[in-house]
Amino acid sequence: MENFDYDLLVIGTGPSGQKAAVQGSKAGKRVAIVDKRSFMGGVCVNTGTIPSKTLREAVLYLSGHREKNIYGASYRVKDQISMTDLNFRCDYVMHNEMDVVAHQLQRNGIKLINGLGKFVDPHTLMVQTSDGDQKVSAAKIVIAVGTSPTQRKDIPFKENVIFTSDGLLQMTNIPRSLAVIGGGVIGIEYASIFAALGVRVTVVDMRANLLGFVDDEIVGALIYHLRQNRVTFRLGEKVTKMELDEEDNVVTTLESGKMITTEKALYAVGRTGATASLNLKAAGLSADNRGRLKVNEHYQTEVPHIYAVGDVIGFPSLASTSMEQGRLATCHAFDIPTSSIHGLFPYGIYAIPEISTVGKTEAELTEAGIPYEIGKAHYREISRGQIIGDQIGMLKIIFHLDTHEVMGVHIIGEGASELIHIGQAVIAFKGKLEYFINTVFNYPTLAEAYKVAALDGYNRAHH
Repeated sequence: MENFDYDLLVIGTGPSGQKAAVQGSKAGKRVAIVDKRSFMGGVCVNTGTIPSKTLREAVLYLSGHREKNIYGASYRVKDQISMTDLNFRCDYVMHNEMDVVAHQLQRNGIKLINGLGKFVDPHTLMVQTSDGDQKVSAAKIVIAVGTSPTQRKDIPFKENVIFTSDGLLQMTNIPRSLAVIGGGVIGIEYASIFAALGVRVTVVDMRANLLGFVDDEIVGALIYHLRQNRVTFRLGEKVTKMELDEEDNVVTTLESGKMITTEKALYAVGRTGATASLNLKAAGLSADNRGRLKVNEHYQTEVPHIYAVGDVIGFPSLASTSMEQGRLATCHAFDIPTSSIHGLFPYGIYAIPEISTVGKTEAELTEAGIPYEIGKAHYREISRGQIIGDQIGMLKIIFHLDTHEVMGVHIIGEGASELIHIGQAVIAFKGKLEYFINTVFNYPTLAEAYKVAALDGYNRAHH
């Protein structure tokens, strides 16, 4: 390793890149991190997870959405909500997150190289910095460049009119109507956020069923509540054309002949790995047709000393799993003993209402022929649910019919992504339904729903 400038070179300062670099530093390695942006945090902080979740929180607060069940449908904290109001909170949080990332890298002695990096050979990058080209070599390299929204070439993307999730925060005004093309996580999150503002939203997706990795009952509840909020779903429909009329409205034509006219349109169909500028060929690597890199169980590419982590390797493309991938990749690269619980990561979908899920779904257990029973608790039955005014929340436990081992937890409602970790811990330790029945939870809390759901499940199984 003495012949290289660094022991570890990381490309990208997103969640996976940060954790890969910090793990290397903690192990006493010489670490550098390259990023083409002058601001830290990658897509997560700048255009993805952080701004979208902050936008959601701003909408929930300013629209008074959480309190409408108590104070009435007309209740709002602010009558006229603008994009300036929403962006004010986003800018504040994003700025602080970037500062946190920069400080973390600094205090761990990680060299930051700001510029566009391209492979020269399997161990060397040429980085185009503001001070000229800089050649950097390393014994181990971690590619953590993330993704960018996929754009169809026949769609006339136009700032503030037809845009991807990257351009959404640049909107100058909140539209009266919005078409969302793509019913994946990003599409559903933004559709629900704008619906909460009173925007008439139409979601178009080629699939007949949305969010296939989520429990069917939870997805059904989400769609029901979005429809109650005036969201229209056009499922099993293919977009054949998008164009602008003489008033700059978006006209979306579907294969079935339907035409949808809206003020603006969000195109949220897939993401592409940001590998095009890396000159992968010089490193002996190649990406698939979506710009993604293939890795083994240790996150090694076909070139053993080069690792890839985060969204650039595809599913599950979560900030949480990306962080763990970065840490594990560095540990493997330098033979650092570690362990991780694979396959039990939680999903958080920050729609309105919020969804979180961990473990098996009913459909998966049915297909596997595993006998199970369920227990459910509705927030309206929980004192805390009444206090916060959440009438739609629900927590569902799936457990083995014979052994009572907890196999899955699925939640819709306020705090779902926080509550899920209780279920995650119990599943990880192979806990049984009786754990929830015999445990005292703080009162009044939403966590009490675990006990109510467990008692419901026990009664179903035995009576």
